[in-house]
Amino acid sequence: MSQVSIYHNPRCSKSRQTLQLLREQGIEPIIIEYLTSPPTSAQLSEILQLLDKNPRDLMRQKEAEYQDNGLDNPSLSQEQLIAAMVAHPILIERPIVLANGKAAIGRPPEKVLEIL
Repeated sequence: MSQVSIYHNPRCSKSRQTLQLLREQGIEPIIIEYLTSPPTSAQLSEILQLLDKNPRDLMRQKEAEYQDNGLDNPSLSQEQLIAAMVAHPILIERPIVLANGKAAIGRPPEKVLEIL
């Protein structure tokens, strides 16, 4: 198996549960605390491609930063939405697990088992 990475927020229960699930599978992933080490625009673009999602599908739309930055504006480009997630990583849905050239959002945590 290739190296497994998790974009993790230790304050998020789903993120903690997903990390625990990986460890129960005997996997010690690379842990990326994305709030302090946010992904680059290129990394986010790759993650979106792996997930087959558009940027808004990966955004936490109830966060204040979403409304405060007018990110509900339908005229915003994919690049602008990705740039907003890089600038405000709290907007990124969590956790995201990367493994075997695939990606999964751990909501529910068991979803990540599909890519292992």
